[in-house]
Amino acid sequence: MQKPKLLVLTDHTNHSKENSLYALVQAMQRHPRCAQIDVATRGDELNDFFFKRHIAQGLFVSKVDENFVFMPDGKSFKKNLRRERLATYDAVWLRMPPPLSEEFLGFLINEFPNQLIINDPSGIYETGSKEFLMNFSELCPPMMVCKSIEDIIEFKSRFPIVLKPFREYGGRGILRIDGDQVWEGKNESTFGEFISKIQDSNIEYLGVKFLKNVSQGDKRIVVVNGRIMGASLRLPPTDSWLCNVAKGGSSNFAKADSDEIDMIDKINPKLAEMGIIMYGVDTLVDDDGNRVLSELNTTSIGGLPQIAKLMGKPLVKEAADLIWNYIIEKIQTKNAFTI
Repeated sequence: MQKPKLLVLTDHTNHSKENSLYALVQAMQRHPRCAQIDVATRGDELNDFFFKRHIAQGLFVSKVDENFVFMPDGKSFKKNLRRERLATYDAVWLRMPPPLSEEFLGFLINEFPNQLIINDPSGIYETGSKEFLMNFSELCPPMMVCKSIEDIIEFKSRFPIVLKPFREYGGRGILRIDGDQVWEGKNESTFGEFISKIQDSNIEYLGVKFLKNVSQGDKRIVVVNGRIMGASLRLPPTDSWLCNVAKGGSSNFAKADSDEIDMIDKINPKLAEMGIIMYGVDTLVDDDGNRVLSELNTTSIGGLPQIAKLMGKPLVKEAADLIWNYIIEKIQTKNAFTI
């Protein structure tokens, strides 16, 4: 078959030199199966009509070449801009940071129903809610969907808990409740104060038992096309219970253990069915010393170049090969059905 053309949709405005997009698309651009890779960014106001107003017209894109690297001024996204229609590409790679609105993902699904988009927009939206973890409750700590104050009171009566807003990300809005005390990051309040603040709002939390071994770290495992690429262990800062690098935690080399490998074997068929090609699995140590599932991340998964450096393996190149294999397999399957 003819070599495919790929369009990457992203938003460069919050990128740093650590962002994995640049290494990944460079590796994919050098791949022998690649015809061309272009990028379009939500961070360019020329594309507001598409990303913000949801008008299906041609996007302003820039071609990926050997000079496509992170630049603080976003210059890589401004070179040789031209306008292209989404339909001219064989596949679209959705590499945008959360949150991605239901309106935007629905726009992609409705306007481009025959376009191969990875990760699939409908899969991203469904997995983007913490509630999705209930599909794998046997792999997780004790959990409960909390949609009322009564639900929260009932769940916290069993043990100390953590409340995770359904559609927040990066540790935002996560609360820890132990008896009458509530912590949001380092900010402490009473349960009564917390209730008075949320009583008139739409309550949507995933309640999870607080694990006393949280200081042993949150392990991020990166999976591409069903294959475990590597892992990193994120440790909380000394004065926090949140294992989030963006909030001051540290990241260290790790490996997936046998329990985590079995966990991913159970998770992967469901995600593959939903069109999720690249995702991150986060695990914590439970009170019995076993790793349990704490998060699934399917939007703009990062960390692979850093894991590759720690392992001394060409993981980015291997990931590029796996992604191209997936794209070509899907295109060939689609063509077989349309002949």
